[in-house]
Amino acid sequence: MSGNHWTALTAAELSNLWTSYQNDSMAICGIKFYLSHVKDEEIKQVLEYALQISEEHISKVRDFLKQEHCAIPLGFTDADVNMEAPRLFSDRFYLEYISNMGKFGLTSYSLALSISDRSDMIGFYSDCLDETKRLHNMAKEVGKKKGVLIRTPEIPKTEKVNFVKKQSFLAGWFGDKRPLLGVEVANLVYNAKRNALGAATIIGFAQVAENKAVQRYFERGLELANKHFDKFQSVLREEDLHPGALNLASEVTSSTEPPFSDKLMMYHITALIGSGIGQYGVAMAAGPRHDLSLLYGRLIVELARYAEDGAKIMIEHGWMESPPAAADRYKLFQE
Repeated sequence: MSGNHWTALTAAELSNLWTSYQNDSMAICGIKFYLSHVKDEEIKQVLEYALQISEEHISKVRDFLKQEHCAIPLGFTDADVNMEAPRLFSDRFYLEYISNMGKFGLTSYSLALSISDRSDMIGFYSDCLDETKRLHNMAKEVGKKKGVLIRTPEIPKTEKVNFVKKQSFLAGWFGDKRPLLGVEVANLVYNAKRNALGAATIIGFAQVAENKAVQRYFERGLELANKHFDKFQSVLREEDLHPGALNLASEVTSSTEPPFSDKLMMYHITALIGSGIGQYGVAMAAGPRHDLSLLYGRLIVELARYAEDGAKIMIEHGWMESPPAAADRYKLFQE
């Protein structure tokens, strides 16, 4: 066989394929439903391309797993979406959703590519990255054209090279705070936007959730998303850096008929939480001001606790598929 296809999949590669199947099968359910209601032709084209690449990914992942004689995950199917349900979100929400999905994909596929070793896996995730880059750029250009893209605020241009001379550069807990660095502004705006979208998503899901425990979980998530959004906005307002209107709650309709299964919605929210924890970690590492590090650290703990409670609900209802794992050697020793 050409290349190094004959080598077994590594733990990283098998896990990447499993996660890709879960995420793309979930995306297919959501995008198919969105396409049944979208009115704007340009946003429709973005959704259609997103659906196309997700369906192609599923087909390729299924082929890889079959070749390796691995079980095909259940993921999400037509049973998890009700195409007859009324519209739950607006066209603008669809665009924001796909834009965020593109950013999520750029991050996850970059990592998948970097930890893959087999030639076919490297090729697959390179293609995924290229396709997702195109999707991200499509969504961003449509957002600009529609006038709904929220840009990061501008800061003064750097006219000469300067060096940090005082330890107060790191301060933030006491005394005067130095102005935010550009990278700190960028991460605050990005995380505020993510939480605005997350809040709108959870509002819609809470309206249509059938299980009361799931509904309460979403209501708690809405409180967290709004709290985190306010925290980031507050830091930006202190320095008169206003990224514009970010609230997307008005993009949720009044429908209470569920378009998605509780299982799918729970997985969707837990995936957003995992992505959020990762992004907070990136922001913490990139911004040296102590008060911001402390803020991100506290918010990560809150998200981790919320994620754990979500996992408990999914396990209790039999909704959590077991991902690929190492052999339980202790158990094998006992057999």
